[in-house]
This record gives sequence, structure tokens and C-alpha cells, in this order.
Amino acid sequence: MALAPEMRASDGDRERVAAALREHMAEGRLTLDEFNERLERVYQSRTYGELDTLTSDLPGIDLHRLQSAVEPAPQARRARPARPDGRARTGLQAAWSTWAGAVGVTWTVWLVAGLSSGHFANPWPLWVMGPWGVILLISTITGMAGGSRGRDT
Repeated sequence: MALAPEMRASDGDRERVAAALREHMAEGRLTLDEFNERLERVYQSRTYGELDTLTSDLPGIDLHRLQSAVEPAPQARRARPARPDGRARTGLQAAWSTWAGAVGVTWTVWLVAGLSSGHFANPWPLWVMGPWGVILLISTITGMAGGSRGRDT
């Protein structure tokens, strides 16, 4: 049965489109602002037609291939190249750029709210910045450590 544009999309459908948009951003087809705008619209979409409009100007991506790139097999993890390839480096840059954008937005909201109310509340953007930044830092370091292990073997 063909999927009609007016049929309702599932959470899994939205996640697949979000994964495709992440890949397009990592490949340089979307800017961070375009990615964030489209990602917001992905999670607001209700139908297949709404989801299709978000990727209609982008080339198709084999999401099955993308899935295996996200979750490599244990053998592939051991046979990692000595240096991360351009795609891995681009993905890390995209992750850090997204983090920096989100941190910038939250601090701006905090600052504007504080200036308009006349008093500054607790610095809640630290709760966005801290845990997410620590996770990114750990994955960046372990990614580098994994690459150096490949040279020793």
C-alpha cells in the first residue's frame, strides 16, 4: 500500500526524517539554522506529506546504510582507522556546533529575562550546557583514544 500524503506519521517516521536531516547537515547541505528550523518542523509534523516537504529539496539517503553507520558492528569498532575520516570529523563538528548554538540561545534567553525583570534568576542554562557538554567531551576524547588504539595494533 502506497503511503498517502494525508496519512498520519508515527514517531519512528519522524525519527527517520530527523536522522536524514542530521546526515544532510553533516554532509554540508544544510546550515545549522536550516537544520534546527527543519528539525523543529519535523517534530511538529503530523502527516507523511508534511514530512516529505522537509526533505523534498534534498537528495535521498539510504537510511538503512545510515543506521549501520550509527551503530557499527563490534568487528568494525576494532578495525577502526588510525585517524577519523572526514565524515566522523564533520559529525563531531556538527555536534559541537549544535551544542554551542543551543547554549547561546539559552544564555540569551536567560540574559534577556534577567534584564527585563530587573533581577537574574539562578543560571539555569548551566543545566543545558554542563551535562550535554560533558557527554560531547567524553565522546570526543574516546573517539580520539579509539583512533590511537588502532595505530598500536
